Amino acid sequence: MTFVLPVLRSHISQQRRHISDTGFLGACAVSLAVLTVGVILNFYSGTYATEIAGNFVPDIVLSNTPAFDVDGLFVIGTFVLVIFTVALVLAQLRWLPFTAASLGVFYILRALFVSLTHIGPFPDRVALDWGTIVSKFIGGSDLFFSGHTGAPFLLALIFWKIPVLRNIFLAWSVFFAAIVLLGHLHYSIDVLAAFFITYAIFHIAELLFKKYRAIFNEGIPS
Repeated sequence: MTFVLPVLRSHISQQRRHISDTGFLGACAVSLAVLTVGVILNFYSGTYATEIAGNFVPDIVLSNTPAFDVDGLFVIGTFVLVIFTVALVLAQLRWLPFTAASLGVFYILRALFVSLTHIGPFPDRVALDWGTIVSKFIGGSDLFFSGHTGAPFLLALIFWKIPVLRNIFLAWSVFFAAIVLLGHLHYSIDVLAAFFITYAIFHIAELLFKKYRAIFNEGIPS
C-alpha cells in the first residue's frame, strides 16, 4: 500500500499536467480530428463499395471451407476492442495523440483502398444480424484490406515496447483474422495484405506525427 499510493499520486499529477497543458490539448484535438475524418471517410467508402460491388471471385481458403456462424464474435469482439482501447488511452492520456492520429491515418488510407476495389463479397458469407447501423459500419463490401485485422495489428505496433499490450493486440489481430476468414467476411488476400499495409501505415504515422510519438514514449524504456 505504501508503494501504491505514491505511484497513484504521481500518475494523477501527470494526468493533471497533461490536461492543463494547452499544447497537449491541441495535439489531442488534432489527432481526434484526424481520427474523425478517417472514420467518416471509411464509412462512406464502405457504403460506396457496397453499392457498386461486382461479382465475387474464387479464393483458395474460402472456396475450400464452409462458412461458420461467427457474427457474435465478430461484432462483440469489435465493441470490446474499441472499449479497451478508449479506456487505455484515457487511463494514460499521453498515449492518446499518437494512437488517435495513427488510427486516423489508417482509416483514411483504408478508405482510399476500399474506394478503388469493387469485388463482391463471397456468396456464403455469414450475415451480421445486428441492425442497420452496425451492418453499415462493419458489415459492408469494404473488403480490401481487412480493417479488423489491421487495426489491432497497428495498435500492437504502437504499443510494441509494452510487452503485455503488444501481445494482447497481436492476439486480437490473429483472432480477427481467423474470424473474418471463418465467416467468409473477407477474402484471404484482404487479411494477408492487412499486415503489410498496416506496417507501412505505422511508419507513415511515425513520420507525420513525430512530436506525438515522442509524447507517447515518455517514460517507456527504449
